[in-house]
Amino acid sequence: MLTLALRRVAIAVAAACLIRDGGAALLCSNSSTAINGTPFPPLIEADLVDLARGLETGLFTSVDLVTAYITRIKEVSSPLKMVTQINPDALDIAAEMDSARAAGTHYGPLHGIPVLIKDNIATADKMDNTAGSYALVGAKIPADSTMAAKLRKAGAIILGKTNLSQWANYRSSNSSNGWSAVGGQTQGAYYPKQDPSGSSSGSGVSSSLGLAFASLGTETDGSILSPSNMNNLVGIKPSVGLTSRYLVVPISEHQDTVGPMARSVRDAAYLLSAIAGPDPNDNYTSAIPFEKIPNYVKACDYFALAGKRIGVPRNLVRSVTLAPIQAEFDAALGVLRGAGATVVDDLELPGYEAVNAGDYEDNVLMSDFITNLAGYVSKLGSNPNNITSVASLQAFTQSSPLEDWPERDTLIWEAALNLTHGNESPLFWGNYTAQRYFAGPLGITGALQNYSLDALVVPTAVASGLPALIGSPVITVPLGKLPANTTVTRNRFGNLVARAPNQPFGISFMGGHFSEETLIGIAYAFEQRTLVRNTITPYLLPKTELADVVAKRSGAAKR
Repeated sequence: MLTLALRRVAIAVAAACLIRDGGAALLCSNSSTAINGTPFPPLIEADLVDLARGLETGLFTSVDLVTAYITRIKEVSSPLKMVTQINPDALDIAAEMDSARAAGTHYGPLHGIPVLIKDNIATADKMDNTAGSYALVGAKIPADSTMAAKLRKAGAIILGKTNLSQWANYRSSNSSNGWSAVGGQTQGAYYPKQDPSGSSSGSGVSSSLGLAFASLGTETDGSILSPSNMNNLVGIKPSVGLTSRYLVVPISEHQDTVGPMARSVRDAAYLLSAIAGPDPNDNYTSAIPFEKIPNYVKACDYFALAGKRIGVPRNLVRSVTLAPIQAEFDAALGVLRGAGATVVDDLELPGYEAVNAGDYEDNVLMSDFITNLAGYVSKLGSNPNNITSVASLQAFTQSSPLEDWPERDTLIWEAALNLTHGNESPLFWGNYTAQRYFAGPLGITGALQNYSLDALVVPTAVASGLPALIGSPVITVPLGKLPANTTVTRNRFGNLVARAPNQPFGISFMGGHFSEETLIGIAYAFEQRTLVRNTITPYLLPKTELADVVAKRSGAAKR
């Protein structure tokens, strides 16, 4: 059964303006989102259906959208520092998309829709691809990353780059989530000085506040799931190989993946559909088992939980120590049962403890980083700081006052360099095969097969580890927030609030390789029965709405 908190959520949202009816959105408005009684979608809630309908009917243009989003970014950029670069060509691209639409050309659901991408996903335009470091400022790549190219082909407008934990949280043992030398310190918007989590920190904060339709993040172990968890979002960590990593600043070819961070499951599905698929520049995508990528949007079925078998690995759940999360998670199992799923409870994954007792992942990531970073920088057409290896990157970082060394150390790189080998070594393969065994047959894939399960479900706080080790997918959905009596605590670095009232948290569904279609259906069916997201309010909100922009352009009166 639902807890009282979730019951209040369901009642509140049922009475609110954003109500679903067969997948369509009934637009809502208030004094800031209407012109002469004509409703405009409030941008913190607007989904792709809202935005596409507004563009198609001429209610607003892509230029209006870009103008509104850029204004919103500027309104909150000083305290939150979530965006590092705004695309200087964004308005011109928007005008081109508007002209194409007017001429009858339509590129698909994302036509003329602004999207933000993490500042480690390369674009062959006027923006840098820095991974948050001055080491890569001014470096140029020969072409768009495959992710950027796919977005452009889909008609999306790449609005800008989002801040991140520098080098995707792969530099320091004593830094803070969301800090980079280039972008400064990102903060979350649900409590003053909130830890935004990382490494896709800026993508999480930006999507949550409606600073773009949605965003792209990257994950090696937790970097999409954790900031989605802490920023009240849906995040999809795809199977390794479903989305190309070509010209994305790497950590590990065996664990890196690129995925969407959005305000709803359906929006995340739209974005995943645009970026998924094979790429000859990334041979991991040759493992995709489909001749045609599934229709992830069609998988958003209210009844998708009927007949599903969902397992609960209790040794993972027990590792979550916060009572409010435990309570809401157990209540969520009742939602799954009520939707027709069979919940197979009290499972134990023996590989979980075995993985935690070793350092397999550390060795895999260090070996991969030595090889993969050198591979990325070798493709640069312009490399002003002559970064050719981890060793040269470390030398630059330790010699540049802009990089905040030694306050933020480089111990991860030092440990990697001490290995003296890359991922071609037998020493690498011993660690890699061990982690795959513990996380696979003794973990996720073993449980799925042995109990005939469609998915596993856990609190998002413990969702990333095992899937990271085998490259399997996870989707997180908002579940609740920490209560008003939560004790405020700070992060280890001392500059952010790690735990506080109103801090969001989520629930995650894990599956076998390339099971995104099933997971999206399960997540959507759960999301639509709980509708938690719009009941958790940020403490800081941008003020500009589409109605403001259109009213200013047209001279109409807002009322």
